[in-house]
Amino acid sequence: MSKTFVFALTIIFCAVTFNFSQTTEKPNMQLPKTKADPFKLEKGVYFSTTKSNPPKQQEWAVDGVEFERENVTADFIEALDIIRANYVDGKRLNYNELTKSSLSSLLRTLDPHSNYYDSNEYQDLLSDQHSEYVGIGCTIANYINNGKSDTYITSTYPDSSASRAGLRFGDKIIAVNGVNVSGTPSLNVREQIRGQKGTSVRLTVERATTKRTETIEVRRQIVPQPSIPDAYLLRPGVGYIDLSNGFNYTTFDELNVAYQDLREQGMTSLILDLRDNPGGILEQAVRVAGKFLQNGQVVVSQRGRFAIDNRTLKANHKGSENIPLVVLVDEGSASASEIVAGALQDHDRALIIGEKTFGKGLVQSVIDLPNGSGLTLTTAKYYTPAGRLIQRDYSNVGAYDYFNHKVKITQSQASRTDTGRIVFSGDGITPDELINKVKLSQTEISLLDPVFLFTRELVNGRIQGFEGYKITRPIQYGQRVRPSDFSVTDDLLSSFRNFLTTNKFSTFSNQQFAENKKFIIARLRYNLATASFGNVAANQVLIENDGQVGKAVEALPRAESLALAARKNLQKSSK
Repeated sequence: MSKTFVFALTIIFCAVTFNFSQTTEKPNMQLPKTKADPFKLEKGVYFSTTKSNPPKQQEWAVDGVEFERENVTADFIEALDIIRANYVDGKRLNYNELTKSSLSSLLRTLDPHSNYYDSNEYQDLLSDQHSEYVGIGCTIANYINNGKSDTYITSTYPDSSASRAGLRFGDKIIAVNGVNVSGTPSLNVREQIRGQKGTSVRLTVERATTKRTETIEVRRQIVPQPSIPDAYLLRPGVGYIDLSNGFNYTTFDELNVAYQDLREQGMTSLILDLRDNPGGILEQAVRVAGKFLQNGQVVVSQRGRFAIDNRTLKANHKGSENIPLVVLVDEGSASASEIVAGALQDHDRALIIGEKTFGKGLVQSVIDLPNGSGLTLTTAKYYTPAGRLIQRDYSNVGAYDYFNHKVKITQSQASRTDTGRIVFSGDGITPDELINKVKLSQTEISLLDPVFLFTRELVNGRIQGFEGYKITRPIQYGQRVRPSDFSVTDDLLSSFRNFLTTNKFSTFSNQQFAENKKFIIARLRYNLATASFGNVAANQVLIENDGQVGKAVEALPRAESLALAARKNLQKSSK
């Protein structure tokens, strides 16, 4: 037995002891909102809770060698004492960080999704799983001007602290609680802004309207973050539901509300967008998939080391929705979203379009630690109704390569759908029609900053000759963006071209500008819509120009034929 492995075991035993046989699942579909509920972490992680119980046996065997747990623990404590007494910077050691990094490193040697999380991270994740977080209710992003990166407010949410404080599109955040954040990534600024419910954060901002600097206090509050940010008719009869914010406790109820509303508007076919959906609560995924499946059809199977980890979950409802269905997926679709896509594909209920999914099919059990932190450990794997393993192979693959799909995995075992179509396992869900996202070119990326900054000037009446674009009212939430809204004329494009030159942005040839005209118009309309209606409504502009969505609309007749064949097959087999 290696000393390294013994040391690793020591670390985990010092933190928590538990018996894997004590794992407790929550098979009921109605999940109470308690601390013990499953929650998600990183990309597509579903957690079932476990109780922390010390093992009855005092001796453990590793590689056939027995050792006493107490002796291993004593070795670890002695090692810490030696570090504290002799390390050159021992007086500045952060023992909480040392423990955290040790546990995280240990668990990451097992698989990419087992991990340790401190109490703050744990609480944040619990909030996320309830479709909410604690903050001020705004979106922020970094934009670069003259080589300097700053954080700008792009939108606020309805009835949020940020909205009530008068924060607007284009307000530049200079400092948070007196600390200058110029050049700081927006993710780091976000963490500084967030905090405990009821506390206040002091923001120093340059107002976009006046360019004057102000310091305001904004109270942190619970901010709703629904699973379904938007749902509407793309065109007469064609519904679109954006289910991108994970599977949380409210997901199925949100879906029912959105679905019924669209049906009342005349929806006869549906595009369900699961792109960039990182996963979440298993039971919610089962209910979402089950809405479109026949009662009793298998949604997912779970297999683990112990019998309690093995279960098969089926659609459980009266009746099903039979409208033509296309599901959009990409590499950001993970775990619970892959379960939905895999079930609908295996039963031929929907046509899956887009990119190959993430390939996250591991179940993590969570062990609550006494200090409020949590340990997550993989205890089972997911399988689709056809028996496909969702999880990608992670052996001999570094974390960066794994999470960024840098290593291509060869598809393994072939399976068949209900109607006999061949599908493969071992590398996520492969779409029925592979349609890659159109990635931004370097020219398009270089245009994002000036388009935003130009819009900032435009909506505040500082672009000569275009004062009619000035926005003097707060965001009008709940609006729909019509194709005729926020028109971009050739004169406005010429003004933007002059803005590029005047403000010393990258120079573009006439040909480059002409080639990117459509992109510039779309981004200008998107930013104008964001300033007027908020970022949720503004996404409609991007969807209008989304090639994958366009292909999904074209595929609806094929999805209808596929589902019809599946129903006939099911009726035949049930006789």
